[in-house]
Amino acid sequence: MTATLELAKALIARRSLTPDDAGCQEILIERLLKLGFAIERMRFGNVDNFWARRGQNSPVVAFAGHTDVVPSGPEASWFSPPFEPTIRDGMLYGRGAADMKTSLAAFITAIEAFIENHPDHDGSIALLITSDEEGIAVDGTVRVVEALQARGETLDYCIVGEPTSNKHVGDMIKNGRRGSLSGKLTVKGIQGHIAYPHLVKNPIHMASPAIAELATTTWDNGNEYFPPTSWQVSNINGGTGATNVVPGTVEILFNFRFSTASTEQGLKDRVHEILDRHGLTYDLEWELSGKPYLTPEGSLVLAISNAIEKSYGIKPELSTSGGTSDGRFIADICPQVIEFGPLNATIHKLNECVGVDDIEPLRMTYQRTLENLLCK
Repeated sequence: MTATLELAKALIARRSLTPDDAGCQEILIERLLKLGFAIERMRFGNVDNFWARRGQNSPVVAFAGHTDVVPSGPEASWFSPPFEPTIRDGMLYGRGAADMKTSLAAFITAIEAFIENHPDHDGSIALLITSDEEGIAVDGTVRVVEALQARGETLDYCIVGEPTSNKHVGDMIKNGRRGSLSGKLTVKGIQGHIAYPHLVKNPIHMASPAIAELATTTWDNGNEYFPPTSWQVSNINGGTGATNVVPGTVEILFNFRFSTASTEQGLKDRVHEILDRHGLTYDLEWELSGKPYLTPEGSLVLAISNAIEKSYGIKPELSTSGGTSDGRFIADICPQVIEFGPLNATIHKLNECVGVDDIEPLRMTYQRTLENLLCK
């Protein structure tokens, strides 16, 4: 059993359901203290976070991740108990194995090996770890970033250990993510008896042409790294439950997943223009849960791509697909943020797992990336 596998199993054994860290962070902190890291425990609300740093100089290379996991679902449907890490047929099973406790373990053992080989390395190494990534994410990474930003602390490079690999470990790096902008639209009409249409205003009928236009609008054409921005309705609610009553309002929930080719304000303005042109009376509440970010090909992408090729023998693809991640917060204080980690095929599923043979190459990838960035 390698040190990385042993540490991954110790973390998986902790039932760290969001936002409960269940002691995972103290396991990591104990290892980092031995390496000379300065540790700042940052608890906000009921969320545990920590910021660790070794060194005072630039460049600063940070690793970021989360100790929390999603619920296991019915435990009886697992091959083995989800919080009893089990190796079977070359796979390590357990909740969090792929998302993302194996990455956390690989961070630590990669740093340990790097410092042993390069005790006088250039720059600084840092870690930003939260227990609030799988939940509402308001007291986790975003709060730590705000605290660092308030005192003028910035990063040069950040590697988020999310499970990015698609078919083979090493085949994909996420060098950005789309933004997420949601709207709660309430269109107002006049309620009344369905048999007297001249006395009512049906908000469902009134909203339908506008919804059709929103659904067929080209918001942008994307760019080299992003697909075109998409607009989707997720819920429509209206009516009293009776078949003979026209409702007074209809509520429509929608979401933009948008690229760097669009802006938050630009999308809002265009939605309001369409709704106003259709003559609707409405309320619209907006929520921005994540801005888009992008790390073009540069020193970080090159450093980790070279490390992946040496560790896995695969040339990785750059992608901005998928949902949001904590990279969206870190990008506010770091110009180069990428995500790289294990296969994502089993994340959030029953019988989540990683290949045992993929674990040490993951550690070597992180270690070689440090060498590429911090060793002249």
